Amino acid sequence: MPVYKAPVEDVLFLLNDVFHIERFANLPGFADASADVVEAILGEAGRFCEGVLAPLNRVGDRQGCRRSDDGSVTTPEGFKQAYRQVVDGGWIGISVPQEYGGLGLPTALTQTVNEFMASANMAFAMYPGLTQGAIAALLRHGTAEQKSLYIPKMVAGDWTGTMNLTEPQCGTDLGLIRTKAVRQPDGSYKITGAKIFISAGEHDLAENIVHLVLARIEGAPEGTRGLSLFVVPKVMPDPDGTLGARNAVSCGSIEEKMGIHGNATCVMNYDGATGWLVAEENHGLQAMFVMMNEARLGVGVQGLALSEVAYQNAAQYAKDRLQGRAITGAKFADKPADPIIVHPDVRRILMTIRAFNEAARALILWTALNSDVAHRSDNAKDRESADDRLGLLTPVIKGVLTDLGFANAVMAQQVFGGHGYIAEWGMEQFVRDARIPMIYEGANGIQALDLVGRKLGKDGGRAVMALFGEMQAYIKEQAADAAMKPLVEPLGKALGHLQQATLWFAQNAMAKPDNAGAGATDYMHLFGLVVLGYMWCRIAAAAQRRVADDKSGRMNAKLVTARFFMERMLPETAAHLARIQSGAASLMELPAEAF
Repeated sequence: MPVYKAPVEDVLFLLNDVFHIERFANLPGFADASADVVEAILGEAGRFCEGVLAPLNRVGDRQGCRRSDDGSVTTPEGFKQAYRQVVDGGWIGISVPQEYGGLGLPTALTQTVNEFMASANMAFAMYPGLTQGAIAALLRHGTAEQKSLYIPKMVAGDWTGTMNLTEPQCGTDLGLIRTKAVRQPDGSYKITGAKIFISAGEHDLAENIVHLVLARIEGAPEGTRGLSLFVVPKVMPDPDGTLGARNAVSCGSIEEKMGIHGNATCVMNYDGATGWLVAEENHGLQAMFVMMNEARLGVGVQGLALSEVAYQNAAQYAKDRLQGRAITGAKFADKPADPIIVHPDVRRILMTIRAFNEAARALILWTALNSDVAHRSDNAKDRESADDRLGLLTPVIKGVLTDLGFANAVMAQQVFGGHGYIAEWGMEQFVRDARIPMIYEGANGIQALDLVGRKLGKDGGRAVMALFGEMQAYIKEQAADAAMKPLVEPLGKALGHLQQATLWFAQNAMAKPDNAGAGATDYMHLFGLVVLGYMWCRIAAAAQRRVADDKSGRMNAKLVTARFFMERMLPETAAHLARIQSGAASLMELPAEAF
């Protein structure tokens, strides 16, 4: 049976020592997030995830969700009771404004709780996670009536939320959507069409499900310009929230999937279902992007979460499993063999995963703090800067953290040898579950194209130049510190590689767009390594301040792990740069029929 321990201490170190959360006290909600409140919330969330959700992970994987002939769906044993505990704990609305029943606390707390939940039981965590995304979209684009009707019920957990984009003939290319919406005299619309791959589309956890659906109003333009967003409840509510008749939306089937069996991934049929317009006509994609971007950041968290739980189990196994002797001589002479953690290659795996996890967690929390500045600050310039950073980092977090999260789950499985391939140990489930974050909410190749094709040049490159400038200033500031010099020098070199790659695209992608497409994924990963390196420098600087008084050894471990990242992982930026600068010639030369 796999184990899981929520990394509460690491999160508190990041919030308090690295990012100094007290500096954000001027933002709404942060004054209520005192150190003892944050510690209490995270501690309780950690205990719940360890004691309730983690034991249900294998149950959900083995049982899956079951659809009855009437279209209703039953979740795995124990999920309903666990969901009630999520609701009673107020976990869904941690960062939702108090006027809608939430706590209004920093987004960093929500992202942290979501990481704990996804590590413990990713399939389960998707039910409240999708609800949070739907809440975000309605908060930004819903009418006053929609907000007052739907959001309090969703915060309370009485109703859950979904996003409905994909159809059998279109995934990434949403301009091909065929689901249609017909205006009704009362201002509502009749929605007709089929959506596929709808996570949490039908279940027995809540009394109602609020579907956000992209559809095309009759007569609207073709392509994405003609898409509108609709709120389509499973059960029709009265204005006071009382539930009435069942709407004409149903689950046609549950997809048979590689992983996340505990989440109901549904084919949803809309047969003239009643829906209401969210935002303006033909502006649905802009409104849905709020939920999509929330989801992409949430999926990045899933990549970290699976990497973390896989690491914890691999590290424990490596300390317990006796196999062979250390190449420098027996380390445990009283035992028949040494534990495999003495072997350098096993340590290579564990250190690689650990170095990713700690920096990725810092990146998530840094981004969450930027999100709060973007949405809560009364300073327009600060909001603009934070929003720029969010837009720039979203594809990096989604793409890099899920690519590496899956790779790390596979590496952790390797530590177990043959036992990693056996279901009893749980590692093969982590691998299967970690595969989907690379695909959904925009496949990672699309994230790379979004970064290179849209985000770099947006507003004249304002966001990327600001980030480059911040990192350059940090490197210059820290270079005089003898303890930090071995870390900031490699970061400076890697940043130079990123700047060279950015300039190369500017010089070579306009005339030959395939050059951008050919190098996009390498650029995304180069970018990710540099930002993770920046996080490690900030972590190390904080650890350096505390190392003398730290009796636990945690701060020294961070300093060693930071060195490992700089020596063994960050140099990969040179390979990414070389591949980018090789261009698209050999990649695109073969005719299609040659494949």
